[in-house]
Amino acid sequence: MQTYDDMMNYKGKQVMLQQYNTDVAIPFLLSNKNYGILWDNYSITKVGDVRDFQPLSSLALFSKEGDQGWLTATYTDQKNRAKTIQRAESTINYSFLSDMKNFPDSFKLADGMVKWEGKVSSGFSGLHQFSVKYAGYIKVWINGKLLVDKWRQAWNPGSAVVEAEMQKDKKYDFKIEWIPDGSESYLAVKCLVPVAKEATDQYAFSSEAGDEINYYFVSGANADEVISGYRTLTGKAVLMPKWAMGFWQSRERYKTQAELLEVVKEYRARKIPLDNIVLDWQYWKPDSWGTHEFDKTRFPDADAMIKTLHNTYHTRLMVSVWPKFYSGNANYELMNKNGFLYKRNIADGRKDWLGYPSTFYDAFNPKARSMFWSLMNKSLYTKGVDAWWMDATEPDIHSNLPVTERKQLMNPTFLGSATKYFNAFPLQNSKGVYEGQREANPNDRVFILTRSAYGGLQRYAAATWSGDIASRWEDMKAQIAAGINFSLSGLPYWTMDIGGFSVERRYEKPNAANLAEWRELNTRWYQFGAFVPLFRSHGQFPFREMYNIAPSGHPAYSSMLYYNKLRYRLMPYIYSLAGNAYQKDHTIMRGLIMDFASDPKVNDIRDQYLFGPSLMINPVYQYGATSRKVYLPGQNGWYDLYSGAYLKGGQTITAKAPYSQMPVYVKAGAIIPYGPEILYTAEKPADPITLYVYTGQDAAFTLYEDDGLSYGYEKGAFTTIDLKHSESGKTLTIADRKGSFQGMLQNRTFNIIRITPNKAKPLDFNQTPEKTLRYNGKQMMAKF
Repeated sequence: MQTYDDMMNYKGKQVMLQQYNTDVAIPFLLSNKNYGILWDNYSITKVGDVRDFQPLSSLALFSKEGDQGWLTATYTDQKNRAKTIQRAESTINYSFLSDMKNFPDSFKLADGMVKWEGKVSSGFSGLHQFSVKYAGYIKVWINGKLLVDKWRQAWNPGSAVVEAEMQKDKKYDFKIEWIPDGSESYLAVKCLVPVAKEATDQYAFSSEAGDEINYYFVSGANADEVISGYRTLTGKAVLMPKWAMGFWQSRERYKTQAELLEVVKEYRARKIPLDNIVLDWQYWKPDSWGTHEFDKTRFPDADAMIKTLHNTYHTRLMVSVWPKFYSGNANYELMNKNGFLYKRNIADGRKDWLGYPSTFYDAFNPKARSMFWSLMNKSLYTKGVDAWWMDATEPDIHSNLPVTERKQLMNPTFLGSATKYFNAFPLQNSKGVYEGQREANPNDRVFILTRSAYGGLQRYAAATWSGDIASRWEDMKAQIAAGINFSLSGLPYWTMDIGGFSVERRYEKPNAANLAEWRELNTRWYQFGAFVPLFRSHGQFPFREMYNIAPSGHPAYSSMLYYNKLRYRLMPYIYSLAGNAYQKDHTIMRGLIMDFASDPKVNDIRDQYLFGPSLMINPVYQYGATSRKVYLPGQNGWYDLYSGAYLKGGQTITAKAPYSQMPVYVKAGAIIPYGPEILYTAEKPADPITLYVYTGQDAAFTLYEDDGLSYGYEKGAFTTIDLKHSESGKTLTIADRKGSFQGMLQNRTFNIIRITPNKAKPLDFNQTPEKTLRYNGKQMMAKF
């Protein structure tokens, strides 16, 4: 699963498997004891501690004055501080639109601030959990300790779970400050008292609906084998096109054809590597959602635009496609005539945020899926659109409704009740697009980006991004755990909005201090984003192109450009990871428990991970930080990526992290292949390849290649070259090339740079290699 709670080890915790904008429901539990459980149920499910969070009134509450039974709530007009309302409250539950009526009559959220103050006491001793759903600025203190300090936009509330140790019957100071986000905003606070210690060693599954209990137990010698078993059950992770591993530029949104083309032109003029430009929602006429037709007043010649992207700029185009239709347009009428649309939202007269009535199609109906693809094919694929951004696939038919009403809006589905099948919509939606495109053009790789996912999504060439997250440091940090957890769920392709999607107002017209923070936030996020499976920048205003974040020569610009180019240099490594994700069921973004399961110190590390087998990534997520703590697992020595300096494992270090660099360490016993400098993945073959060999243990790596575009690899059209370094023999062996594909390189050059604990060498592509081998597909050996 992927959640927004910045957790890694869920022992004793609760996981809610429920599709939401920033939460992804994948019902696969992986244990560091080398087993997994695939829960075969499509309904909303609780895992782990399955008790319901309770209202604050389940604790003993005391007002500011000491009266028992409530907290003191103070509602203040920030424009007129003298205008306050104070009342006793024993619950805080403004969860949904329907709860807005419970605010004091004269209180206006847009100008307001609320405080809850007093004390709390519990009838239990131990670790108490507090869940906080919030929109706006929220701070929570318990006994003077600040546990929550967050912000989130109102149309997509966030959530957090925090913990506090409490002793039975002891009173603790309790305080909440909340500044709502606009005229509709949300806040709910609930709690969960401790359970007996033995209960924290147990995992329960509790689903809303099902005809029987079905689950699969998957065992293996290590985490890779367990995930391989998961994919045996749910499908192979089909290969994305190679260009998807490059950089994608996106924003909310490019409003005209000229604007989009100008951005790509600027990237090429500045020689910033780029493979994919993304066209977000509303390229159609404002009242024509679901037509998939370009608005000719803003996109006068979409065919020519796409040809220019392909032929002049060598750039791919991804477009946003929602499962949504405005009532009355031709596609709506066609889908409705065939009974393929959900009826309730239209019948209830609800309108979306633009003021139009709409609904979604029933992706559980195979004929509806087929027609949905045919509409995409007619208006988009035949024009040359390369990839599909399948947004709002929870499905988010209408935001900020209780889940009971969300289910009503998609009930019944073709297969049965929405309660029974609630979490599986994104799987079926992707299935229709994948199967439709493969039938239309069997040899053109499908690529789908979807906001929600479910078990088995990897078989439909679908990646997932983490939703409409906020542009805050704590949100950046939470993405590390989100990506790790998603990958541990068996799906290898994950990404996020580099820089965050939703932006605090202070960044829209920033003063000098806010501008400096904005640039550093984006720089740190970009450094992190270069080492996740898919490398993608997206968000609301301010614009996210690196030259719009900072001018050329600024440290932010220079650092982002460095990591962009480094990503492209690493393409032989990255594409080999993608090949292994299909051929060997491997995982690209690897929580440390995958490779260091015997080291108990890694169980709770949620801000470090391995990118492939060899690179340990350590994002910097605090403003102004120039160092961070990094744990180096003890089974290995480690090398600083940039300097080549050697460090012993089994220690926590303070790693240098200047503005321009994120700490990255290479595992001793690693071979990292780097390619030439390129501006897009297909610009030229990976020749020469520079092999950085990090000694200290025997090393091996398999270089994988295919044509990058077709499905020939499914029929064996690919090559592998095994690379092995012997520590005792001080030899590097490049084995016979295995396999073939049309257009492969017959001959290439391998430059070799060998780093030892006593001989550091920096990451410098201009340095003279220690050995150079001219390879023709037959085994070669270099002796050191």
